[in-house]
Amino acid sequence: MRAFVVDRYKEPLREADVAEPVMGDHDVLVQIHAAGLNSLDEKIRAGEFKRILPYKLPLVLGNDLAGTVIGVGPKVREFRAGDEVFARPDKDRIGTFAERIAVAETDLARKPSSVGFEEAAALPLVALTAWQALVERGDLGPGQRVLIHAGAGGVGSIAIQLAKHLGATVATTVSTGNVEFARELGADVVIDYREQDFEQVLDGYDVVLDSLGGQNLEKSLRVLRPGGTAIGIAGPPDPAFARRLGANLVLRLAVAALSRGIRRRAARLGVNYEFLFMRADGAQLRHIAALVDDGVLRPVVTRVFDFDRTEQALRSLQDRGTRGKSVITIP
Repeated sequence: MRAFVVDRYKEPLREADVAEPVMGDHDVLVQIHAAGLNSLDEKIRAGEFKRILPYKLPLVLGNDLAGTVIGVGPKVREFRAGDEVFARPDKDRIGTFAERIAVAETDLARKPSSVGFEEAAALPLVALTAWQALVERGDLGPGQRVLIHAGAGGVGSIAIQLAKHLGATVATTVSTGNVEFARELGADVVIDYREQDFEQVLDGYDVVLDSLGGQNLEKSLRVLRPGGTAIGIAGPPDPAFARRLGANLVLRLAVAALSRGIRRRAARLGVNYEFLFMRADGAQLRHIAALVDDGVLRPVVTRVFDFDRTEQALRSLQDRGTRGKSVITIP
């Protein structure tokens, strides 16, 4: 089976013949037609998560898929051969830059019927991130205000649409060329970060979804109302994440040290900081698919690459100002 693998951290991907997926009783075998590209793929390749996600190399990369079911385990009840599906596989079973993959039934959902495989493949990781940040963690609803950074990106473009559906007032930061695009997505307040400092414009927000980290995250704490929450998806990881990961004591202490500074600054301001590393969830994907078919969410795909250009596609994620998602198609 053809796939793109990383042999050593920081090295380019290479195309390789790998073993066919091994299916368990509750697994679904999927012929992949399209795979979304995410900054997480590049961070894994670069070794940025090797302490908390110790993958065994060589590793097939890829965290998003859309395709057709070609086999099911004996205990699978919800899917059958021929179903068109999409998924973000569990973090321990990634590998969508390949022709086929075995996915746990609970991580899978039927793809939205109103979009093709390329658009469906652009959704799982970013839409689940937005859902888990705004619905689960943020408990966002009518009358609340949310700041979504990088609103033209993969997570941001979906998060803006979801937040508006939830009834919130949405502010976002984008580059000059994406100001009108963010307004078209539904943002109420659009800040051109090249011309304005969001900290000087915004105040009293309930939730911030930060995908940039560093100084941007620190400034985000200061636009929150007392008791508000900044949800970071670029880090640093917090002790709650280490507990959910089942990390040993040494790793838990190391993770706590990484986020101690930002957590202390948040506490002094009377606000909260939480790290989010999204998880696979087929039930949530079913909700997301319904929102797409109802016209509430629109996947944004701006670049499509052939499978044999997967390495170039991954490197293209470093291009600044890219809207939405890039996708590879797998013949």
